[in-house]
Amino acid sequence: MNIQALRDQFPALNQDLNGAKPVFLDGPGGAQVPQSVLNAMTGYLGRYNANLGGAYFSSQKTMEVMAQAREAAKDLLNARRPEEIVFGPNMTTLTFAFSRAISRDWQAGNEVIVTALDHYSNVSSWMEAAADKGVTVHQVPVREADCTLDYDALFAKLGPKTRLVALSHASNTTGSIVDVKRVVEAAHKVGALVWVDAVHYTPHELVDVQALGCDFLACSAYKFFGPHLGMICGRYALLGSLRPYKVEPATNLVPGKFETGTQSFEALAGFIEAVNYLASLAGLPGDKPRRERLVASYQASKQHEMMLSQYFLERAAAIPAMKIRGITDQGRLAERTPTFAFTLDGVANRAVSEAMGQAGICLGDGNFYALGLVRQLGLEESGIVRVGCMHYNSTDELDRFFDVLQSLVK
Repeated sequence: MNIQALRDQFPALNQDLNGAKPVFLDGPGGAQVPQSVLNAMTGYLGRYNANLGGAYFSSQKTMEVMAQAREAAKDLLNARRPEEIVFGPNMTTLTFAFSRAISRDWQAGNEVIVTALDHYSNVSSWMEAAADKGVTVHQVPVREADCTLDYDALFAKLGPKTRLVALSHASNTTGSIVDVKRVVEAAHKVGALVWVDAVHYTPHELVDVQALGCDFLACSAYKFFGPHLGMICGRYALLGSLRPYKVEPATNLVPGKFETGTQSFEALAGFIEAVNYLASLAGLPGDKPRRERLVASYQASKQHEMMLSQYFLERAAAIPAMKIRGITDQGRLAERTPTFAFTLDGVANRAVSEAMGQAGICLGDGNFYALGLVRQLGLEESGIVRVGCMHYNSTDELDRFFDVLQSLVK
């Protein structure tokens, strides 16, 4: 994987900001976008802007874009069929909508399990639905030493009353990766469904819903170099059995019955190119199956990102004032993404992010909607600072970050 050739595809990485190129270490909040994705979006919007169902050329093109987008998502997530893919404005909106459909048959006395590791789109959605139905919600804590999920606590809560387990595939704040398959196997033994938030996982690891065995998996294209677009992959039979809230004239067929309103077709066009971009990273010939190219590309990307994680942890170890929440053992790099949550002794989090911003380095501070995590760690008021690398980042960029951090410590 040629990093410089890769970076050349991203206009944002090559712009001039006060005489230097900006450094984007805010990947978990949204990745930058290659030119091919921008071209696809403006190309569709400028020539074919239409709705579905017409006999004219631009409507026919729009239906083609929709079909190609489902095929791209099928390849990316290894869905069984393209009809298992549901598109929407973002993962949060889709999760709230699905929580209403899934909870229709819940009854008082049922139970739901969520985790403290999750972004609250995958917590509040289920808490609100549970409150409407008188259902009990259990929130599983994290192991504070390394901010990984406490599996023992989760399994202790599983039982015949459990209707659903909602969990992240990877934390958007600490980067900790969750063994989803292990949880799915345990949940299915008691008859519970499993909803997986793979928003943070998908830019860094290749999803395989068939291998996981999960019932639903959600992700967002803007996290993996595409436009603002959410998607759900659900088991086809389950999607068919659900009754979503929708307008009466809309189709009752899967997946269209879940896709309320007009979709962002320009975003779907951009999403197709984002998947094609991901499939190109290993340089395999374009006539190879896209899933095969994705497997090779993600393997190459993972190696680069693990190198970035190792470099980050080595530099961080030389700064005693820097306290990282999450996995810091370099022998466990495969268990995390290159996303790091930290605080700096004696320096306010906002002061850190402001100093970085003044130096042209983009990152954030706060709770990042991981409210259960910061509460458990006693950081609800102050939050944390987050650094999130993507495969387009370099060690030179991390050096610029650490130079500013060292100046704050001094």
